[in-house]
Amino acid sequence: MRGEIINQSAKNSAVAIMCASLMIDGKTTLSNIPQIEEVSRISELLSSIGVKVEKNSKGGIVLDSTGKLYLDKIDKKASEATRSSLLLFGALASREMDYKLYKSGGCRLGQRTVRPHLYALENFGVKVESKSKYYDVKNRALKSAKVVMYESGDTSTENVIMAAIFAHGKSVIKMASANYMVQDLCYFLKKAGAKISGIGTTTLSIEGVNRLKPVKYSIMPDPIVAMTFISAAILTGSHLTIKKCPIEFLELELCKLEKMGQKMEIKNESGYHGGGPFKIVDIEVWPSKLKALPDKIYGRPFPGLNIDNLPLFIPILAKAHGRTMVHDWVYENRAIYSLDLKKLGADITLIDTHRVWVEGPTSFKANEMICPPALRPAVNVLISMLAAKGRSVLRNTYPIDRGYENIYEVLNKAGADIKVVKKIS
Repeated sequence: MRGEIINQSAKNSAVAIMCASLMIDGKTTLSNIPQIEEVSRISELLSSIGVKVEKNSKGGIVLDSTGKLYLDKIDKKASEATRSSLLLFGALASREMDYKLYKSGGCRLGQRTVRPHLYALENFGVKVESKSKYYDVKNRALKSAKVVMYESGDTSTENVIMAAIFAHGKSVIKMASANYMVQDLCYFLKKAGAKISGIGTTTLSIEGVNRLKPVKYSIMPDPIVAMTFISAAILTGSHLTIKKCPIEFLELELCKLEKMGQKMEIKNESGYHGGGPFKIVDIEVWPSKLKALPDKIYGRPFPGLNIDNLPLFIPILAKAHGRTMVHDWVYENRAIYSLDLKKLGADITLIDTHRVWVEGPTSFKANEMICPPALRPAVNVLISMLAAKGRSVLRNTYPIDRGYENIYEVLNKAGADIKVVKKIS
């Protein structure tokens, strides 16, 4: 491949901010919304409970939830399809006193606890009882609180932030996630009138307000998609420039790649005008001979190597000379999905459900496969197939389409050869 790829806007920011529109007294106008399946599921979910969701001529959406909501009519299929539906806990904390929310799906990554959400939210007056197939939610008058997060999760932190916005008095959230989507949500809420300090740190202070005003907001670029395109360039030995990368959320990833011998240049730094004050750059990548990292690689909450970028290092390490341990401590199943790359020629050894050895260099070979049921492992298979000689077939690509906008067309414009075949019923 060769040329330029423009990075898409952030999936995780978009779905959180769409849910937060339930807190706005009036219309919310969002631009740079990624056209992906995850956004479609949240749109379906919000529409089903009475939110007016309209696309505008500029490719954005307008959400209006000023009318009565009908939680009893919630789209069960959409709710179950995305874990992002959990964001309704915080978004509805001041609005709906008693409702049920179907348990959610998303990526199949083993047991994913909701306890961090429940432990933190109960401090504000939100009571969530877990049933076999749904959550029974009972809200009371919100009260401010000082909370230490049981786990520094992104979605749980976002829920607590939203609950604190309308709680009378000052709330303090410690051990909060400072990840990109949490910051984007905070800047959105601030623009609507919320009083939040400490954005970008692990301690947030929130002074309760009575209402949030209508707002226009632009979603930030996605650091995980940017890393995906960087990985694709490295695997295929391409000279490629990835534009609109939020550098603050990629710095450690680029440092690791540099130590592996990857040749890159950061260019055209600018502020992102539209949403939060994120620094945006272009990253130019050249074909390079890579050596394995001598130390294990692992993800962690920001600041650190992004937990969702960690899997994208596995095919890169498979191209490098030597052996590296990858420790994916967050999810029970995700490391196991990396074994799918063995079908494409990678030398990967499973140590346990969280750790793998990756040894290279690998000459990827073509094969016919089914997408693993998780977003990043699925896209790993796709980009590894690009590096394989011959014709590969990848079936059931919905896990990729959940988070990537027109990725096949985008890669084709840079020189890939991907044909999308839709099954005709």
